[in-house]
Amino acid sequence: MKRAVAAYEKVTSIESDSREARSLRMRMGMLCRAHLDKTFIAGAEQTAAWQELVSLSLKAGKPMPEAPTPSKFQKIRTGDSDVYAYLPEDYVIEAFGLGARYQKAELPAPKAIEAMQALANQISRYDLRLDEPFQALTFLREELAEQAAAEAAEHNEGQNAGDPSSEAP
Repeated sequence: MKRAVAAYEKVTSIESDSREARSLRMRMGMLCRAHLDKTFIAGAEQTAAWQELVSLSLKAGKPMPEAPTPSKFQKIRTGDSDVYAYLPEDYVIEAFGLGARYQKAELPAPKAIEAMQALANQISRYDLRLDEPFQALTFLREELAEQAAAEAAEHNEGQNAGDPSSEAP
């Protein structure tokens, strides 16, 4: 974990714009993207589990459990091995909170994507100084696109069912 912090600090302090420096920034960007996504998911999953514990505690008359908190470290699978990725506390608190709000249906998916992308843009531009920001929550974007495509197909089928010109002779 110390190496993860050192690697992040090293990459964010690089002044050079050499090919090697850009490569290091891009690799760190991929780790940061994975960290943000995993932190968002952790916020959603841990909030769901916490809500269940709160409900059980209230029914049993027990004290409320502590709310979950994010970690500055995430284990990321890179090829055949795992590495730890680090992000500063402000970023993980925001990403975790967005995941929690999404889980509690306080934040719709498009707004969650927008907010997480703004966070990714901030890290990409200001910390890593990447030319192109990395894309956050690709999995949720794809899920929304699949839902939209399914709804469009369903809508088209409904329209074609009432259209006599669409029937076979």
